[in-house]
Amino acid sequence: MKNTLKIEEPQVEEVVPPVVEEEPKVSSPKGNKVTKTLSSFMSGRFLTSDTTMKYLPFVLFMAFLGLCYIANGYYAQSKDRELDKLNGEIKELRSQYVIAKSKLMYISKESEVAKIASPMGIKESLIPPDKIVISDNHKTTQH
Repeated sequence: MKNTLKIEEPQVEEVVPPVVEEEPKVSSPKGNKVTKTLSSFMSGRFLTSDTTMKYLPFVLFMAFLGLCYIANGYYAQSKDRELDKLNGEIKELRSQYVIAKSKLMYISKESEVAKIASPMGIKESLIPPDKIVISDNHKTTQH
C-alpha cells in the first residue's frame, strides 16, 4: 500500500434551472365514450371535475330522499305487522265474547237458575203471581 497525496479539486456549483411542477397528466383511456366514462368512474376522477361539484347538492338531496323512501318502507312494514297482530287480538277477544255470552244465556235460563238456587233453599213458586190493580174511585178535589 502506497501513501499518496490526494488533492481535492475545488467544487464548482452547477446552476440548476428551477423545477416547474407539472400537473400529472392523466392518460385518458382510448376508446368510446362509455369506456371513458366507466374508467373515470372506476378511478374516481369524476369526483374532481367541476360538473360533479356543480351537481353535488342535487345528488346529496336525491340520496336523502332515497333514505327517506327506504325508512318509510320499513315504517309501513312495521305498522302492517302491528295491524295484523291487533286484528288477531280482535278475533280472539270476539270469540271470548261469544263464548261468555252463550254461557250467560245458558245460566240465565229459568231451569238453570232453579238448579243453582235450590241448594240455598230457594224454590220455584208454583202459584202464579197476582196482579195488583188499584182502582181510582175516589177523586181528590182541589181547593
